[in-house]
Amino acid sequence: MATYKQIMGWVKKNYGISVKTCWIANIKEDVGLKLRKAPNRIDSNKRKYSCPPEKRDLIIEAFRHFRMI
Repeated sequence: MATYKQIMGWVKKNYGISVKTCWIANIKEDVGLKLRKAPNRIDSNKRKYSCPPEKRDLIIEAFRHFRMI
């Protein structure tokens, strides 16, 4: 499984767009990938920043590139 930095780097290299780690976590949760509990997360039941719809497909494409889905 790819790290968040690898996913961020791949999206930046291929599309020139920076993505946030919380967006990656949001998409991982949506597609059913396992998440770890972040030590700095304030509320484990709420997500502060959801992934914008226009970035969703880029992150999913990165997941496919790294064969995570």
